[in-house]
Amino acid sequence: MTDDIKLIEERCEACKADAPQVTDEELKNFIKQIPDWNVEIRDGVMQLEKVFLFKGFMPALAFTNRIGGLSESMAHHPALLTEWGKVTVTWWSHKIKGLHRNDFIMAAKTDLLEEG
Repeated sequence: MTDDIKLIEERCEACKADAPQVTDEELKNFIKQIPDWNVEIRDGVMQLEKVFLFKGFMPALAFTNRIGGLSESMAHHPALLTEWGKVTVTWWSHKIKGLHRNDFIMAAKTDLLEEG
């Protein structure tokens, strides 16, 4: 993998239970394109997470709905926690119990949705 591959320009691929998780090298390269995302490990599962801040509940809810539309169009869905002025977005691939290239693609695309 090279650094010149832009995650934002890619589409998710169907992920099967035997799909490979990202390698350490891919993780290092992909995270450079989404530097504001954190890698979290919950119950042994590596996940990408970011908190987005807003000036009230309605802007946060509108953002959540934009993520929902994107998720449906890509057939890949995050965990979403919508609160007053805040949305926590967590991406990981349930079938492989970890991170797949799709999760990084979706994180990059989620960043674009913040702009509204």
